[in-house]
Amino acid sequence: MELPLVVGVDGSESSLAAVDWAVDEAARHGLPLHLVHASLWEAYEGAQPSFSSGRPAQKVMAEHIVASCVERAQRRNPEIEVSGKALPEDAVSALLRTAPDAFALVTGARGRGEIAGMLLGSVSLAVAARAVCPVVVVRGAGANRREVFGRVAVGVGDASGGTGAVRFAVREAEVRGCALTAVRAWRNPSQEPVNHMLIADDAARLREERAATGLEDALREAVREHPQVEVLRKAVEGTAHRILLRESTEADLIVVGARRRHGHFGLQLGRVGHTLLHHSDCPVAVVPQPV
Repeated sequence: MELPLVVGVDGSESSLAAVDWAVDEAARHGLPLHLVHASLWEAYEGAQPSFSSGRPAQKVMAEHIVASCVERAQRRNPEIEVSGKALPEDAVSALLRTAPDAFALVTGARGRGEIAGMLLGSVSLAVAARAVCPVVVVRGAGANRREVFGRVAVGVGDASGGTGAVRFAVREAEVRGCALTAVRAWRNPSQEPVNHMLIADDAARLREERAATGLEDALREAVREHPQVEVLRKAVEGTAHRILLRESTEADLIVVGARRRHGHFGLQLGRVGHTLLHHSDCPVAVVPQPV
């Protein structure tokens, strides 16, 4: 049985955009879609007036949000299997609990009640930083969310630590029938002494060649398994977060890895992940990398 694509919904415009994106994603992969709304209505049961049904108003509202989002998904694509559930718990806990049995989690960039001007909602950040499955935060410009560029991008680290993100990105490019841009950053510190046998240009060229070799090593297995995917390899001088932000401007999806340390329960995102989740021009997929 295929694992479902799980979407966190709260009725906000951002979560509705996530539903639309997830419907298209589920159709591409042939997956069922499961919508989750979490609300701590039990905590307010004694304080909130009830509707004539006798059920707490907060619970009725939660069920309405789920039903309307399910209807929206079915209208967008009647052929996919859609289900939904309202859960009496906080959103982060509810979504993280579904992660082991999900193909991926999808959230909007900001939820209801988030402070105006926030770059990323607290729920989306916490889920992206802690989930054991891939998390896609649907953000960025309308053109990127409508997938007009026909390109997936992936930030590639070392071959041992970046295979999950690479595999996810190659598979995304394959199901979309589009090209994949694989990017590895390299640095040429201006203060680093240069070997007396090499001039500065030679030292920079050597670093670039090492980055290109590392990129090829990280891609090799996934590319061999999906030979039909066109892959553009780019070893670029500079800081990874800035380079990938530039790549996001003309991408439909950008993929990065995030290391998950066993037994560590705090936020587990590096600078690259944080930067993309807050500033990317396209949806961001964060793929866990075990340490």
